[in-house]
Order: sequence, then C-alpha cells, then structure tokens
Amino acid sequence: MEEGGLAAGKSVAAACDGWIVFEDEAGQSLTPPRARTWGRRGCTPVVRVRGRVSMAGMTCFKLGERPRLFYSGREYTGRKDQPKGFGRRDFRDLLIRARIQLGGPIVLVWDNVRLHLTKSLRGFIEANAGWLTVFQLPTYAPDLNPREGIWSLVKRDIGNLAAADLSQITRAVKRKLKMLQYRPEVINGCLAGTGLALDA
Repeated sequence: MEEGGLAAGKSVAAACDGWIVFEDEAGQSLTPPRARTWGRRGCTPVVRVRGRVSMAGMTCFKLGERPRLFYSGREYTGRKDQPKGFGRRDFRDLLIRARIQLGGPIVLVWDNVRLHLTKSLRGFIEANAGWLTVFQLPTYAPDLNPREGIWSLVKRDIGNLAAADLSQITRAVKRKLKMLQYRPEVINGCLAGTGLALDA
C-alpha cells in the first residue's frame, strides 16, 4: 500500500482499465445534541437514548462510465458482544461485492484509520493484488475524498429527523443513499468538490 499519490492512482487505474474507488466510514447516533431547555431548578431533564448506525461506503469512478455507489450499514444498540462498527470481514466483503458488480480491477483510495492498516487486511490486499491496488490518503485529508460529500448530503437530509428509534434512522440513511445511487450527477459533483478529475 502506498501513501498519497492520487495522480499515480489515476495512472494505475487507466493502465489496468480499472475503477478508482474511494472508501470511507461514517455514523449517525440516536443521541440528540446537547441544548438548553426549561426545567425546575435543580432537576435537570435527562433523556436517555442509546444507539448508533455505522455506514461504510464506496464511491466508484471510471472515465466514460456512470459513477457507482456501494454501501453497507450496521446498527449498534449496546447489546453485549455486539460490534460497534465495521471489522476486517465487513471491508473484505464490501470490496468483493464492488469488484463483482464493477466487473474489473479496483484502485482503492482510503484513509489511514487503524483498521485499514491491520495485518489481516494487508494480507487480503496482497493476496488479491491481481485486481486490487490500494493507495492511502495523506493523513487527515477528508477534503480529498468524495465520500465526505456523500455523507454530508445524507446527514443534511436527516438533520431534522426526530427519530423514535434506531431503525428509523437506519431506514432514513439507507433511503437517502439509495436515492443517491440513481443521481450520477450528484456523485460526480462530490468528486468535483475535491478538486480531483479523472482526465487530469
């Protein structure tokens, strides 16, 4: 895996007739934001909620092709032994699904979160070097990842949702992502927002 080198990533994708795939994770909590409210002095109102929806997604680009959007979601309700987020197998399965649906090699661009750098994921990447090449984004460079634009659109759309439970948030997030899958101009706009271009 190489760090940075987005221009090199585009060259690799062009040489292998592959897709440039940007991956990122995000989450939406059921916990409401802190705010001032009216209450009896000395009796602070407390609302107890628990839950989080974790999402992992891939935004895929190839010159001359319609952009694609893949995603996977997971709910965390606080139950014992329940994973809080995504693990190695989840990323592996998402990559395999993307490869099958895209039908070609993948040049993956993602950030430096600890899980991406684990020995097991590195082993998977090395074992599949025939169709998978990975580039690491520079440290803390969300502005270079079009996935950030996708997450921003999703969160803006559900910003005023007063969810009764976690499943309502999950449905709202998935509904918005499903809508975006059929809006290639919006996905391309998220790429343009990074300042990157496929033909550069």
